[in-house]
Formats: sequence, structure tokens, C-alpha cells
Amino acid sequence: MEGQKSSEEEEGSHERGVLHRWQGYSCSVNPEKVLLPRPVLQAGLGISHGVLLIEGGLVYSFGELPWKRDLRCQAVDPILETSLSCQHVVQVSAGSFHCGAVTLDGGVHMWGENSHGQCGISGLILVPNPTRVNIVDDETVPPEIVRILDVACGAHHTLALSGKHEVWAWGSGCQLGLVTNMFPVYKAQKVEHLSGRYVVQIACGGFHSLALVRSLPPTESCHQSMDKCGQCKKLLYTMIDKDDHVIISDNHYCPLGVELTNTKQDQKSKQGSPDLMPKTDLSEPDLGFSEDFSPNQKALDGTYQDDTEPKKEEENNEPVALSVTDGSKAPLQHLSRQRTKSSPYPDEQALKDYLKRMSDQSISEHSESVSMAGSCPPSRQSSLKDPYKLDQSDKATFPPLATLNISNGIELKPSDFAPVASEDSAPNSILSRPVGDCALPMGESLCDDSSEDSVINTVVSPSDPLTSNDSEESCDNDLLTAGNNLCPDEFLEAKNSASLTDIRLDFIEGHSRRRSLPALLTHASPSVIHRNKRSKSGANTTSDISEKEKLLPSLFTEVWSWGRGQEGQLGHGDFLPRLQPLCIKNLSNKEVVKIVAGSNHSLALTAQCQVYSWGSNKFGQLGHMNSPSTVPHFIKMSEGIRVWDVAGGQTHTVLLADGDCFQPILYYSGEQVLATDDSNNGTYTQTPALLPFCMNIGYVSSVFAGGLDCVALADQNVMGFIATLHELASAERRFYCTLSKVKNQVLRPLLARESLSSYLGQTSMHLFQTVAGCFSRLCHLTGQHATSLTNFLHHSRDIKTLAILRKADIFLETYKSYSDPVGNFFVMGGFQSLVKPSQECLGKKLDLVQKLIEPKEKNVSPNDLLLNLFYMPLQHLHDYGRLLLKLAACFDVTSLEYQRIQDGLVQYETLAHLLSKQKKEAETTHVFWKNFSGKSLESLRKPSRRLVCESGNKGLTLQNAGRFSVNWFILFNDALVHAQFSSHFVYPLATLWVEPISDENMGLLGLKLTTPEENFTVLTSSPLEKGKWLKAINQAVDDVLGVGLDRRGLNLSSSQRVEPPVSRTATYTFKKESRLKDATYSGRWLPGKPHGKGMLKWPDGRVYCGTFKNGLEDGFGDYMMPNKTFNKYDRYKGHWKEGKMHGFGTYWCATGEVYEGSFRENQRHGHGMLSSGRLASPSSSSVFVGHWLHDKKNGYGVFDDITKGEKYMGMWLEDLRQGNGVVVTQFGLYYEGAFSNNKMMGNGLLLCEDDTVFEGEFSEDWVLNGKGVLSMPNGDSFDGIFVGEWGSELKVAGTFIKPCLYETEKKENKPLVLGHYVVPAEQKWRAVFEECWSRLGCETPGQGENDRAWENIAVILTASCRQQKDVVFSPGTMSRSQCKMLESLEVIPQHMGPVTAEVYESIRRYLIKACDTPLHPLGWLLETLVTVYRMTYVGVGSNRRLLQQAVEEIQSYLKRIFELVRFLFPGLPEEGGFIPESSERRASDSLCSSTNSDTVQQGWFVSSSSLLLPILLPRLYPPLFMLYTLEREREEQVYWECVLRLNKQPDLSLLTFLGVPEKFWPVSISVLGGNEEVLPSTKDACFSAAVETLQQISTTFTPADKLQVIHLTFEEVTQEVQALLGQDFLWCMDDLFPIFLYIVLRARIRNLGSEVSLIEDLMDPALQHGELGLMFTTLKACYYQIQNEKTTSF
Repeated sequence: MEGQKSSEEEEGSHERGVLHRWQGYSCSVNPEKVLLPRPVLQAGLGISHGVLLIEGGLVYSFGELPWKRDLRCQAVDPILETSLSCQHVVQVSAGSFHCGAVTLDGGVHMWGENSHGQCGISGLILVPNPTRVNIVDDETVPPEIVRILDVACGAHHTLALSGKHEVWAWGSGCQLGLVTNMFPVYKAQKVEHLSGRYVVQIACGGFHSLALVRSLPPTESCHQSMDKCGQCKKLLYTMIDKDDHVIISDNHYCPLGVELTNTKQDQKSKQGSPDLMPKTDLSEPDLGFSEDFSPNQKALDGTYQDDTEPKKEEENNEPVALSVTDGSKAPLQHLSRQRTKSSPYPDEQALKDYLKRMSDQSISEHSESVSMAGSCPPSRQSSLKDPYKLDQSDKATFPPLATLNISNGIELKPSDFAPVASEDSAPNSILSRPVGDCALPMGESLCDDSSEDSVINTVVSPSDPLTSNDSEESCDNDLLTAGNNLCPDEFLEAKNSASLTDIRLDFIEGHSRRRSLPALLTHASPSVIHRNKRSKSGANTTSDISEKEKLLPSLFTEVWSWGRGQEGQLGHGDFLPRLQPLCIKNLSNKEVVKIVAGSNHSLALTAQCQVYSWGSNKFGQLGHMNSPSTVPHFIKMSEGIRVWDVAGGQTHTVLLADGDCFQPILYYSGEQVLATDDSNNGTYTQTPALLPFCMNIGYVSSVFAGGLDCVALADQNVMGFIATLHELASAERRFYCTLSKVKNQVLRPLLARESLSSYLGQTSMHLFQTVAGCFSRLCHLTGQHATSLTNFLHHSRDIKTLAILRKADIFLETYKSYSDPVGNFFVMGGFQSLVKPSQECLGKKLDLVQKLIEPKEKNVSPNDLLLNLFYMPLQHLHDYGRLLLKLAACFDVTSLEYQRIQDGLVQYETLAHLLSKQKKEAETTHVFWKNFSGKSLESLRKPSRRLVCESGNKGLTLQNAGRFSVNWFILFNDALVHAQFSSHFVYPLATLWVEPISDENMGLLGLKLTTPEENFTVLTSSPLEKGKWLKAINQAVDDVLGVGLDRRGLNLSSSQRVEPPVSRTATYTFKKESRLKDATYSGRWLPGKPHGKGMLKWPDGRVYCGTFKNGLEDGFGDYMMPNKTFNKYDRYKGHWKEGKMHGFGTYWCATGEVYEGSFRENQRHGHGMLSSGRLASPSSSSVFVGHWLHDKKNGYGVFDDITKGEKYMGMWLEDLRQGNGVVVTQFGLYYEGAFSNNKMMGNGLLLCEDDTVFEGEFSEDWVLNGKGVLSMPNGDSFDGIFVGEWGSELKVAGTFIKPCLYETEKKENKPLVLGHYVVPAEQKWRAVFEECWSRLGCETPGQGENDRAWENIAVILTASCRQQKDVVFSPGTMSRSQCKMLESLEVIPQHMGPVTAEVYESIRRYLIKACDTPLHPLGWLLETLVTVYRMTYVGVGSNRRLLQQAVEEIQSYLKRIFELVRFLFPGLPEEGGFIPESSERRASDSLCSSTNSDTVQQGWFVSSSSLLLPILLPRLYPPLFMLYTLEREREEQVYWECVLRLNKQPDLSLLTFLGVPEKFWPVSISVLGGNEEVLPSTKDACFSAAVETLQQISTTFTPADKLQVIHLTFEEVTQEVQALLGQDFLWCMDDLFPIFLYIVLRARIRNLGSEVSLIEDLMDPALQHGELGLMFTTLKACYYQIQNEKTTSF
């Protein structure tokens, strides 16, 4: 607001916030202008003093200030409170004789009279200067200072509103609302009965208090449980769940402090009623706490009850006369309630005796308390004739103050209490429904003794447009009772029930239960729950207000009151005091936005600019004729007067309102105050009187009142800024009042008519309900905005906080969401149908509607009146634009404020233009349907459909149409309709493509239309007509497509496209005969064909979700087909090509089978794995992995029959085992041989676990039939003809051979050689490698272009990366590191020329990353090979006979993968090639360097082992090493027994036994940094470093790494020996072998034989003859030496 500020500084600060002060309302009153150095922001007035808050946070005091020693006897002009000069004060308040101030940091400062503790400072009766009062929350751990937002002061008490929107109180009297009878209360205490509720505002009267509480939306209704208190209907027993137990409490405290009983009064002691429960034993009323107080918060429990207010009790009793005094010092008696069979209520005599005794005791105790207190503020109740008139001679003297005398003139006669229910009918009365219990059936509540209103049958269905809408805050709850007239307030006030509230008030508004608090999951006292919550999480009981709620305050509020009620100022329908806050039910649905408390009366201002008043009316301060008023009454103002601020003093009320102009006007109601005492003293107004001087003091923004004084803060109109703000706020308030009248006086009566649906029909009725709901949301938003603008005038005037600018999106969306249903209702002829019910409801001429809209023309038809009425709210957008334009003119064009306003202005003007255009479209469409008489197209009439154009003038015809054919084209906003005679075709615009045709035969007038199932050409009558239709169709298509992209709305012609996109997203259902008949496709399109990602659904349940190409499934997709037999789905997820399964994918059968592998033309083709579950065949479960051809097993494959425990590894032909193969079983049988027709047929070899071998002919599985040789483990053998099944009896015809006993030492058994009938390793898994070559773009292995291969890799990686990110079609399972690795692999390596050491290293790193990524072809290959390898050699395949095949298979992998690598990197040398090391780079890997060989030149030997084995072997190591351990099990058992025996000996003994020369014996060893001598008993200490190094051989995978461990072990031994014998020592084998043998023994390597065999089988040939080869030979020799070692010498 730089522009505004600068202008105001030029005019002077005296033109803003000018204070005007006056008394009375006579025509001669001339307000006094109080000049202060800065603008006044707020004022607080007491009985005879006041405080002022000015800009900058400074505070001034004026009037009579007797607490200041120097100013006791005089009234002073405003003086600065210097003690607050260093504090930035944001709020001030004045009580009767004390003051309060709130600082920016949330601190509270109090000063003034403190005889009743109202300043919160103990030990002082007077507090001369502002003193800080700390409010501490002891419930938190540790206790913390409470931040305060606002403070309110009364006569003897003070209230504070905390940042958590809780109320704190201190002082004296029942108006504190505290559970205590010890007064005064100096330390601030929380008002527990409001704890958990969201308090918006507080106000203090003389001896009563008010709180404005934000409530939940009206739809939040719950039930009430039984076993409740007789007065407040609160649960007598509470329960709360703990972590491991449940707390049940019966400590119930009635918030009213009164509980009636049917026992006789003479049974009680006359010494006075017992005190209330001690505070430590109190269980506060059952309140619910919620962390979220948003209107959409759901109730936590279905039994949520109204425990916050007293329920009504049916009584036949007549109470005695009652005198009311201050009940704060008179604790009310708690008497036990005993129910009888006849009636649960007390009898008449008990009620009379109780009320009389309570009154007498209260008066006596109050007299004592007054005498003990010693001081009291001056009272205006000293005269019986005029109890509210202050004797002018009674001046306040401190101390002591004049005593307070209360007359006993208020009597309640027995006739005031009317019987409300008969005694015998009370228990079963229909009034016993719980509050808001509209969900329970009627019968379920008849047994409940709580009194409520189940008589009102206004249960609103979720479809009720005025109650169920999608807005964040639904419409006001008074719409729930549409069509029901409320009882007059006079009738309510005439009846007072013994439960302290009016039963008929419950009857009327019982459905609107207390909504200021969400429900609890379990019923428990709020203090227990509060402490429990804080101890667990420390969370606040209320949530912080959001920015939207700050800018748009909630209208769902309730007014709570407590304290003295002798003048009816509490508003509960009686004159009784309330010890605890109680909700004023009559104001629950009034949208109260401000509360004000006078000395003995109360005021409430609603968002609809209405004022309700109640309490004392001795001087007309209530503004109406009811005196006194115990329930709120509406103050009637003149037509067009809208009150937006109120203030209440001691005997008067001030109203600030909108009048005919935008400048506010003032009204006064109450006592007349004259300058001198004369005969007119004591006169007062009957109704609010206009103050004539209000137009002369400027634009009033706030009013305040107190004592006899009135104060107004006014501003001068600087640069039109102030006037524009007031005009904006006034226009919004007027607009809200109009909308409220429409809602209450038009919509509600119409919806309440049962015959409305018969007039409108089902469709229009639903539309009208939608219109009503949207209207209600718009009305509610307007009310919030009007309240926000009023607050804007009261407080900050920063343009940045204007809700209309900050939350423009909410306004725009609300208006737009209202315009659409109104237009739909218009199109369907709803307004015409609404005329008759409207005339029946509102009169034939619709006078009310004419009054609301004020039409410019006369004799407007009823149809147009209703149309204008419902379109009237949209005209308000133009008012926004006009006022924002005026507001922008008040600022400099370069200021930020000007830019903000201009941005908002453009938005509102754009929306107004758009909605005006939509109205015209709706009107055109309505006329079209009205004039169209045919019924054939009536089915096309839809609410949201709008007419664009039609070819009624033959402007568009079908090409090649017949001479007598009729072709009528109608373009709607969503479809193009082609009508022919009695038939018509509808083409949705989302799937319609149009393009102009320039053809010599047709000329230039043709348009080609493309749809998914039909293409046709139309001809136009002229080039102009062609351009018109082309533009109209393109624009309509673009609008339809823009709805899904959120482009339709605020963008106008400036951003409209000329042509819609060719590629688009749309939904279409195919209708013609084809494979897609009746299928619905949703996804991407090219002209007429699905293309891109989409979903296709058939009516029979088939669903395809994936990518399309030219109308066919192509790419990655997920296809599901229902299987009716198993009531499950068959599912395929994988790649497609031209509408068929093609490529890699997974197929889940409903039978339980799962196939994962390659497909071709909907058949399994290539490498794949099939898992058969028990569902497919209950007797079998198996897995096959191998090659498929035309949906059948063909080629090499592995079949694991899990049920039989057999595994077949061999060749297949058309799903049958055919050719060589191997079978192993779980019982150790091993067979290799020929198979035919799925049987063992031909020559084969059968080997048992005990080494029994049969080699010969087979005819069936495990059936021997023919020649063969059976060899026994002991050397015996049979040679002959065998017949029979293995494992049973065998028939043998042949020769038995027994080896000669004397030739056993000469002849050795030949080792069994396996593998004659095994499929060669090169022929295994050819399909896997062929698939990899295919992915690289090679038709045959090794034949292809290198550049194309790299391009294919890049394409695969990019597509896979996108597919991984697409959560719809393939949920991403890759980590962030894998995604980064993918991105790095997308870069094609560039290596030109011969491969150097650096290039070789980069190739090695690339291969590591590629093989770690399954999406890379090499990574996929490696992952697949690992899968098939484990599938082959794990489980049953873990047979020691398969070791040689497993090793050969790995070697085959290395060879074939190396071919792929050399194809990708052509510069890489062949197997065994050498790459010299660069001169500047030292060898980093000694295993692969030539320095480890006999050659001198340094470099790298290139081999498949050195390059690929470190990548492949770690993945295959577990099954491979298991085979080694099984193969070496026997010899390793011998080795291990020897190791265990020898390791029992000390080091020196073992060294001696092994023959290690003594010169190598360590003399001392290092232990923890020190040296210790080697003793004969020392064990596991010598050569420990070398032993630990050798033990690491079991932690490595590749032979190279294991050899490196051996090399490091030798280095450790050498270093230790050289430390003993010198650096020149050289090894000889005779010295080295025994020492290394010692190290091997001490290393205790369990499977050393397997380690040695693995190294020997897979070691790089380049390393066999170098230094590492010699070291490995030494280790191998040690292993065999240990097996043959003789340990008998030990």
C-alpha cells in the first residue's frame, strides 16, 4: 500500500482512526473529537474510564483513574501508559474498573482495581500501572507460558483467549466458568468445559461471560448413549482406553451445578449444601478432542452425545418464587438421583423446597461474602425505583468501594412453569430422542430417558441440495428444517422447565445438536484425555487455523454463556446462573460472527447483518419491546439497513450499519444521557434511533461502548480509498442478504413442496437440487467474504490480505460451478416447469421474486423472472470488476498493490465474460429444443449439451447422397449428429477428425470427416459455409479435448487454437461388427485409430491395458481374460506386435500355470519357463525352463518334476523328451543316455549313490532291456543281458566277473568317466543367446552391424527407463542408483583404434554396470543364465555327478558371452591376446599383469576368464561350490579329521612334527603392542598374520581372487621370516613347504579340497606357469600331504 500510505501521510495521520466520543442520542448531541498523535486502532470503555490503542502499539488511558495515586479525584484526558511503551500492544480491553492489554508476543498486562483478583495479581487491591501476568499451562511437561490472542474484562473477572483458542479466566464469581468455589482466583485457570473447542471470540459483561465457538458442519450428527446425568444428560460413567488397560471413572460433574432428586428435603442437613467436588476428584464434562477442526472432520464414534448442554426434563411441577444473586459464592447442592417405577423425575414439593432453599442460602452466603470482601465497584442498582440508575453523588472511592445491594425484586411465579408432559408418559415420550439422533430408528430410542425431539421428521437425505454439497463447509443448518416454521420467541420465553432450559427450544432445534466438538472414540472426561494426549504426543487439542479460514472465517458458530443470569443476560430462557459455559441453542444456526456483552445485556451480530439481543431492557438497550428477554430476540431495523458492527454499554447499545449510501450510519438504543439533571432524566429509546451527526464524522469503521459513553473510529476518504473499501464491503453484505433471502424464501419453500418433483420430472428435479446446492455454496462463500471484508475494515487494510484477491481461485471456481448447473437446468426447460410450483408457493405474480431482482422492465413473464433470479448471482462478478477497478485507481501504477488488483480484475472480468457466453449458449440451445418438434432426436437432449450450429439451411450435405435423401447435420458441443429420416448417428467430437479437401473432382468445398469406425465426406454450399463449419467443428473438438486438460474455463479467444491436436486422448465404444464390437477404448488416438497408451475393455470382461499402434496392440501391455471354469482370470503381461503376443512376457493361467519367456504370434516361442501349480494338476507340480517352438517344448530344456523328485536335463521334441539327456532323482540316482517318445530308450548309463553302475540298453523309464554291464563298487561286474525295472528284480543272462585277489595291487579300477550321453555345453541354452543377439539386431550370432547393435541398446534402455517410470503400465521397481546407472549406460562408448590398457579398463567397468542392469541386453542375458543355472543345479540337481557338467557349462557361458563382448568392442583382442601396459600407468591388478609370468613386458592378458568370470561367478558360486563339496566330501572328511587332531598341539610341537627348522621358529610374538616370548605351551600364535590372511580364501569367489589371497599369505610369511633372518633371505622349497603346511593346518579351512578343485578347474591359463601357479601348487601339495599325514607319533 505504498501509494495509499504516501497519500495519507500528505493529508496527515489525523484523517485516519479519528476518535469521536459522545453520550446519549438526542439531536443536540455533538460528538467530541479526541485528538491523538497517531490513528486509534481500538478502544475499550469501562464505567467511567477507557483505554485506547493507537498505531505503533501505544496505549492511552482516560477518564476517572482512581488506581493511579496522582489522578484519583479527577477525570483526565488521554495519558500515555509509559510502562507499555516498549511493548507492542495489539489488543486492549476495559472492565468496569480495570484494564487489560495483549502484546505482540502474546503477553498479558493488567492494571486497575484488583479487590476481586480481576487483575490476576495477588496481594494488591489496586494495580496502578500495567503489570505483566503470566498464564502458565501446568498440564504440559514442562509447564509452558500460554500465548494470548485477546483479553476481555468484566466487573470482577477477566477472560483470555489463547493461541490454541482456549479460554482462561481469573477473578471472582460464577462468571469465570471454573470448577472451584475458592475466590478470588489470582492464577489464570483454563475453562475446562470449553477445552477442546475452537473458541473464536470472548466477551465479558458485568457479571456474565460470552464465547463465540466455531462448530462442526451441520451434517456431523451422532447418537447419545444412556446412563446420563438427570440435568446435563452427560454420561455418569466414563471410559478411556489405555495402552494396556481401560480406565473407568464415575466422577461425574454436572456443568449446571444442579441435580434434582425425589428425596425429601428434611432428609438433608440444613447446614447448607455441600461444596462441589474437590478439583482433584473432578472429572470434567465429557468432551471430545480432535486434532483437526475442519468442517469435514468425521465423527469418531457413532454414539457421540450432547454432553455440553443441559437436556430438557418433562416436569409437572410448579417452582416457587426465586430470588437470584451471585451464585459464585453459593455452591449448589448435589443430591443423588433415585428413579422410581412411576416417574424418573422429582415430585412437585421436592422442586419447590429445593429452589427455595437454594435461593435463601445463596442470599445469606452472598451477604457474608460481600462483607468479607470489603469493596465492590459502584453500582447502579442502589435504587428500588430505578435499580440501574447510578446516583450521581456516588463516586468511586478506593478503598473501600461502595457495597453492592441487590434487590429481591425478580420473582418467578408458579404460573411461569407450564407442565410439559404427563408423569406416566414421560419415560416413553417421543421427546426422549437423543439430540441429533436422526439415524436411529424410532423404536430404538423409546426406552431412553433423555428428552429430545424425535417428533420433527426432517431427516435429510444425502441428496438434499441444501445440506449435502461438496463444499468444504456445507450450507447452514437452518436449511435442514425447510418448510417448518419456528416457534415465536415469545412463546419460548413463556415456558421455563426445571432443567433450566426451555423444552420447546429443544423440540424445535433438537436436530441441530452441539456441533462445536467432534465425537470421542470412547467416553471419558476431557481432562483425562487431554493429559493422556499431551503425555503421548504433546499435540494441541485444537488445530491451527489455515490461511483460508483466516481470510474466509467460518460461519458455523455457537454462542456460549455463563455467569449470573438474574436479568436473562445468559439467553437460556430463565434467570438462573450458570457455573459452566452453556450453549445458547437459539443462536446455533444464525451464523453469529460477533458477540458483545453489556453490563446486563448481550448482543450477537450475524453474517446476515442481523442483531440479536437479550438480557436487561430497562432502558431499551435491547432495541425491542421485550423486557426483560431471556432468549435472543431479533432487533428489527428499517428496510435496507444492514448492521455490521455493534457495541454495548451499561444501559445502551450502539449499532453501525449500511444505509442508502456507502457511508456508514449510526443507531443508538438505550438510556438518554443529558448534560444536566432535569425532568427528562431516565428517558430511553424504544427502538434504535438514528444519530444525525454520523454523516459528519467521516467513514466510521468501528464502534465501542462502555458505561454511558459511546466511541466511534472514523476515517476520512483519502484518494477515494476508504470510500471504495466501504462500498465493496457494503455491496458484499447487501449481496449476501439478497442471496440469503432467495435461499430462505424461495429455494427452501420450493424444495419443501412434495409436488415439486411431479412438476419438474426426475431429470429436472435432480438438476434443480444441484442448482440449489451450488447456490447454497455460493451463498455461504459470499457470507464468509462479507464477514471477511467487515474484519478488513476493523483491522488491517492491507490489500494483500483481501480474500477476493488472495483466494480468487475459490471465488472463480464457485461461480463457475454454479453457472454450469443453472445452464443445464435452463436447457432442459426447467424454468418453464418451475413457474407453476413457484406461483403456488410465492403468488401468481411472483412479487417476492420481482422485489429481489428489481427488473428494469415491466410485465416480465414468470419464466423470465425465475430465469433472471437464478442468473442474478452471476451479475455480481461485474460488481467485483467495477469495484476492483476503482480500488486500483487509488494506487500508483508501479506499486505491487496495483498489480495485484489488476491481476484479480482480469480474472473476474474474464470469468464474467465466459459465464455470459455460456448463458447465451444455453439460451440458444433452449430455443433450439423448444422449436424442434420431432421426437426422434429427443434422446439427444442432455443437460450439458449445447448447440453450436446446424445445417437446416442445406449448408452441409453428404457426398454421393441420393436425390431424395435427407441429411441433417447438427453440431453440439460434444458430438456431431447426422440425422436421416427417422434415424440418426452420433459421432463424439473427441474422436472426430476433420480436414479440408482440395480435389479437382469435388472442388474446394469438401470436408473429410474421420471417426473410429467410419469415414465420410461432406460438401458445403459455399467457401464461406465451409470455413464456418471447419472452424466450428475444430473449435468444438478443441473445447471437448480441453476439458480433460483444464484448458477450458478462463482462456478466451486470444488463446484458442486454430486446429485441435491430431494426437489426442479420448474414450470411444465401438459398435460395428469387428473384434472390437462393444469394446470401450480409453487412451491416445491418431486419426480414427488407437495409437499410444490406452485401455481396452470388452463386455465379457476382457481388458487390455498398454500401448497401441495403428489400432492394434503393439508394445508393452497387460491383457486379462476371464476364465469361467475356474472363476478367475488368465493374464498376460508383456510385449505385443500387431495385435498379438510377441516378445518377452509373462502369462498367468487361471489353472495356476505361469509361463515367463518369449512369445511369437500368440504362441510360446523361444526361451521360457513354465511353472505348473497344484491347481492345474492336483497330483503334480513341476517347472520347465528351456526352448519352445510353436507353443511346444523343443530343444534343450530342464524339467523339474517336484512331485516325483526327478529332474531331467536334455533335449525335447514337441513336448516330449527326445535325444540325449540326464535324469537325477532325490534318492541319488543318476542317469544319462538316450530318450525317445518321452522315455528312456536306447543306450544309457545308470549310476547309484553307492557307485553301482549300469551301462547298457533301456526300453522304459528305469527299465533295463538288453545288453549291458553292471559294475559293483568293490570291482565285481556282470556282463550280459538284463531285463527288469531298476530297484526291483532283474533278470540277468551273462558273465559274472570277479577280480583276481592277487592282481588287485597291480590293477587299479579305472575312474568312471561320465558325459558320453550328455548334451554338450555349447548346445545348451542356445535360445537365450539367440535372443540376446536378436536384441542387438543380429539375425544370427556374430552376423550384424556394430553401430546398429549400440543403437538397439540405447533404444532398449531408453524405452525401459520410461516404462519403469510409468506406474500405470509397469510399476517401477528400480532404485535411484539403478536409474542413474541406466542413464549412464544410454551413452554409447566411443573407442576407435586398438584397445589400450585404459580402454580395456573402461570396457571392464562398462560390462560390470551393464550386467548389473537387467534392462541391458547383457544384463538380461546374465540374469537369465543365472536363473537357468540355478534351476539346473539347485535342489534335486545338486548331485555330485553333475559337477563336470556344471563346470563345462560355466566355461561355455564365458566363451559365448565373450563373443558378444568382442562383437560390441571389435578392437578387443581374441582369447589369450595381450594388451601392453602404458608407460605412465602402473599395473593395478597383479593377477592379470604379465609381471606375474616369466615375461618381462607389462600388460594385460585378455581372456574370457579374466574379463567375465569376476562378473559371472559370484552369481553362480553357491550351487557350484555345493557340487564341489559333495564331490570332495569323502576325502575332505579325512583331511578335516587330520586338521582337528594336529591343531590340538602347541605351536612349537607342531613345528617340530612338521620338520620346520628351528631358525624359522619365532622367538617372540607381538600381543597388544608388546612382545611376548614363545613358550612351549603357546598355541595359535606363530605366523598368525599369515594364517588370518589364508583364512580369507573362503570369502572370495573367483580363482584370481583366491590366488591373490595365497600370494598375500606367502608375502606375510616372507616378511616374518625376513624379520628373523634378514632381508637377503631367499626361500627354497624344502624350507617353504613345512612352514606353509603349518599355516594351512592352523588356518582350519573346512572345504579346502573344494577350494583347490575350483581354482584348478577355472583358473586362467595365463596364470598356471607363473609365480602364482607355483604358490597354488604348494597349497595343493599341502592339502594332499595333510590327507596322508601320519599322526601316530603324537
